[in-house]
Amino acid sequence: MSEQRARRAPFDRQALWFDSEGVALCGWLARPHAADAPVPLIILTHGLSGIIDLDLAEYAERFVAAGFACFAYDHRNWGRSAGWPRGESDPWRQVGDLREAISFARTLPGIDPDRIGLWGTSYAGGHVLTVSALDRRVRCAVSQVPLTSGSRTFESWVPADKRAAFRARLDADRDARRRGEPPAVTAAATRGSETAEWVARKDVDGRYDNALTLRSFDLLRTYEPASFCAAIAPTPLLMIVARHDTTTPTAWQHEAFAAIGEPKQLLELDCRHYDVYMDHLDAAADAALAWYRAHL
Repeated sequence: MSEQRARRAPFDRQALWFDSEGVALCGWLARPHAADAPVPLIILTHGLSGIIDLDLAEYAERFVAAGFACFAYDHRNWGRSAGWPRGESDPWRQVGDLREAISFARTLPGIDPDRIGLWGTSYAGGHVLTVSALDRRVRCAVSQVPLTSGSRTFESWVPADKRAAFRARLDADRDARRRGEPPAVTAAATRGSETAEWVARKDVDGRYDNALTLRSFDLLRTYEPASFCAAIAPTPLLMIVARHDTTTPTAWQHEAFAAIGEPKQLLELDCRHYDVYMDHLDAAADAALAWYRAHL
């Protein structure tokens, strides 16, 4: 049995689903044992192509052991959740789904509805910034290696000399969809990339579907979580950044953090973007746990 597989089974998880705009979003709920009173709950959400089967239980096991309930779910169109097109990440629908997840969590028996915390990473780290600014039901939040600017990220991922051709592909895909053709897809984890390294190491059950719709890149260009940062306070927010992050560049995360009011805290780890799911997971999870203990 692998180390990753062994780390995933120390606590009981109950499969749950909730409806968001007619789409069934599926995940699991884990509770601390022998709770005598309603407990606080942390909602965990993954990145652009992430699914709950890859890493989230490794963070949640620490939180549950400390007395917090955890609810993790797959984004629409991904993993165990319903939704079409498969492999499409629409940031604003995901933001709406996260707010519905808060409403759902507040109805769960044994959960304190006034002590709901958020944890999101990468793409969903951006969602945590956005939702923390928009929704005062959030008691505190952790945003890990967050996407802060969709437009700047798109331009960093697509070289200038290839940008016009890529945008032409996006337009052609829109026209093809209108004609009833299936959405165009591309690999989310390309050979030799950090993403592929992460998937190879963490997808021990073979559940990761390496397909991302082209339209996901067009949707990403419309999304600017940094524009919401000034409205997050007074909700306490911890931002965890990776010093050598080229996926969601570190400098942009520092800019976003500077715009957030107190109470806030920044943790910078000496690693790459995906290392927070691998060799630096312990440090990231421990920092998040300390934040929840202080504010949730």
